[in-house]
Amino acid sequence: MTLIIGIDPGSIRTGYGLIHSEKNKLLHVAHGAIHAKGDMMATRLHMIYEKLCEIIATYKPDTAAIEEVFMRINVQSALKLGQARGAALIALAHYAIPIHEYSARSVKKTATGYGAADKAQIQFMVRTQLGLSENPPIDAADALAIAICCAAHAKSLFKIS
Repeated sequence: MTLIIGIDPGSIRTGYGLIHSEKNKLLHVAHGAIHAKGDMMATRLHMIYEKLCEIIATYKPDTAAIEEVFMRINVQSALKLGQARGAALIALAHYAIPIHEYSARSVKKTATGYGAADKAQIQFMVRTQLGLSENPPIDAADALAIAICCAAHAKSLFKIS
């Protein structure tokens, strides 16, 4: 059984989700969001790094999945997203966890069957696939969808090899 952590980075809220993947079965382990507070970007990035390190130390995931950077119209937002993503990548590297990166479109297509799915569709399909009693919060749902995408890709790679 493989434990996968999915991470949806953000400079204010970084979602995380952990699932076990074995053959055709996905099991929910945990999910949540890191709420980075403070006016200084460096303070928020440090908080993201520290909280992710705590989560990684607690659950000891085998592998990690994170969304690839995509260009936004607002350059400032894109830079902040890239910095938050960097803090997450450093936390994963600190624990030598293999990292898989997926495009937002690929994550949406894998989780919902539709590459342009909206947030509500992602929440619903994550809840359905993992047998949750209610929709997870948006940031956590995105992170769980990223982990589901990783599990699906690992399965197809296993079939090919």
